[in-house]
Amino acid sequence: MPDNNNHRDKLKQLGLAVIRTEADAIAALTSHIDDHFATACELILQCKGKVAVIGMGKSGHIANKIAATLASTGTPAFFVHPGEASHGDLGMISKNDVALALSNSGETGEVLTILPIIKRLGVPLISITGKPNSTLANMSDAPIDASTDKEACPLGLAPTSSTTAALVMGDALAIALLEARGFTEKDFALSHPGGSLGRRLLLHVNDIMHKGDDIPVIQESALVSAALIEMTEKKLGMTAVINQSGQLTGVFTDGDLRRMLENTTDIHSTKIEAVMTIGGATISPEKLAVEALHLMQTKKINALLVLQDKQLVGALNMHDMLKAGLS
Repeated sequence: MPDNNNHRDKLKQLGLAVIRTEADAIAALTSHIDDHFATACELILQCKGKVAVIGMGKSGHIANKIAATLASTGTPAFFVHPGEASHGDLGMISKNDVALALSNSGETGEVLTILPIIKRLGVPLISITGKPNSTLANMSDAPIDASTDKEACPLGLAPTSSTTAALVMGDALAIALLEARGFTEKDFALSHPGGSLGRRLLLHVNDIMHKGDDIPVIQESALVSAALIEMTEKKLGMTAVINQSGQLTGVFTDGDLRRMLENTTDIHSTKIEAVMTIGGATISPEKLAVEALHLMQTKKINALLVLQDKQLVGALNMHDMLKAGLS
């Protein structure tokens, strides 16, 4: 057992060593946010096309992620595999684009091979390298220095600290551009409609509420027994109560029913107006669905009526929120 514990402790120490090495590499990048970084941002902000992000091997994986981050934060971007670019994919890059090339050594053959074509197109070139004096850096309009002292790999072979540093520099670019463009939460949601944030910022009450004949509603002169039938048919756990003019005067819920039964009130002789909750909680259809959820949670209720110009146009309950993924 002691030997096993020592083995586990050693594994944990090895893991911590990697994290510390990479954390030090990231911390050192603060001195690399210089005029070249600012120039890179300006070139992308002036770009009328997209950012073509290029990388080979492990740098290619990082480049792919950077392209995705740029695209989701307001900077249209796409990944170009330099090996495939030499066999036709270079046609993906147009004269209106900006190229962002990644190579830790700055001497990756597949990347250097396509640089003359990129230059001939007049496409501005930004690079993220670990060698500021490399061929790639020297050919760049904005060479970003992502050099690190050492890899986290004890053999100094596996790209670890270097790829982390490149990724962090890519994130720094993306977020600096996001801020410069005034990119908002709503903009982000538009590019993430299937995600939780997208649902919270794009889904409105009108999108999920029950409408027309699906709205539980009854006249205030009706008996409680009739209200129960309406609630059972519409399955929202409540019914709206309106007057002869069609205006909302109250709501009758499962909670109101329980309180009424505790008082042994006769459901066949009592009018709904005598036991309903006057007014009731309401919301307008153009409000965000997440606002409806917040209102329900604040008031500790399970359903809401939807009014527009004082007219009843919809109803929704907590189950509708759960179905919409707003729990």
